[in-house]
Amino acid sequence: MHPSIRALFHGRGAIRAGELQEILSAKRISSLIRDGHLHRPWHGVYTLPNPTVEIQLRALDLVADAHVPVCMGTAAASYGFDTERDGVLHVINPVPGQLRPRPNLVVHQRLGAPLRYVDGRLTTAPDWTAIEIARTLRPSRAIGTLDAALRSGHCSPGGLRHATRMQAGRRGIVHVRDLLTHADGRSESPMESETRLLFIDSGVPAPELQATICDRYGTAWRVDFLWRSARLIGEYDSDEWHSGPAAMRKDKLKTARLQECGWTVIPITVDDIRRHRDELVARINTHLRHHAA
Repeated sequence: MHPSIRALFHGRGAIRAGELQEILSAKRISSLIRDGHLHRPWHGVYTLPNPTVEIQLRALDLVADAHVPVCMGTAAASYGFDTERDGVLHVINPVPGQLRPRPNLVVHQRLGAPLRYVDGRLTTAPDWTAIEIARTLRPSRAIGTLDAALRSGHCSPGGLRHATRMQAGRRGIVHVRDLLTHADGRSESPMESETRLLFIDSGVPAPELQATICDRYGTAWRVDFLWRSARLIGEYDSDEWHSGPAAMRKDKLKTARLQECGWTVIPITVDDIRRHRDELVARINTHLRHHAA
């Protein structure tokens, strides 16, 4: 692409079609799009290829001719707790009826939602955002959002309770209110949160979360779930964790060192949590009962 064309996007990210058409023919614009040198995220606006979320939002501002606030997953991403990552933009219509939903755009009406500026863009407040997302999810996923919201440092237990009261009467709020008593920012992934909720629902004694154990060589290892008195450890074993040989070797060393110190380590997989729940609970309870005896 010619430098003069790239210069149009510098510092702006997105431009209106009329401005681009002043220097390029419609045929040339179509050719650049076809060859992957130009991108049209919304009708009437253009960006360079692979625009970031912020660039897409700038383009949407041009479409709406107004500053477009964000909510739901897009707001959660700006605070660092977008656990669902649905890949679409969630925005609030700046003027009712001005924007229309599209395959990668969800347009919401959020009258009365508390807003704040995040990196120059109006965004629903973090506690409100967390509760609003959690209301749309089944409990096993909602607890992951609530845990991540607390872990982000942008939300607090009191703030989440207040947001729950503000959204009283809305669909899904009852189960969120119940889940709030179990939300814990120490869980480090949605699947750890889902595992913890399984333990709670199944009556498994509450483990310590993210506890640290030193092996005989002085190395400190952090574990996901710890029943200290039973010398029992539960470790969530994700596919991502074993994405490379180095990670796998480290994980095996960790297990060996902990077992050497007399700890029993139970690996927990997504299938254990979602397909073999009763077996996992029985396995843990058997170890706990055996030690108690």
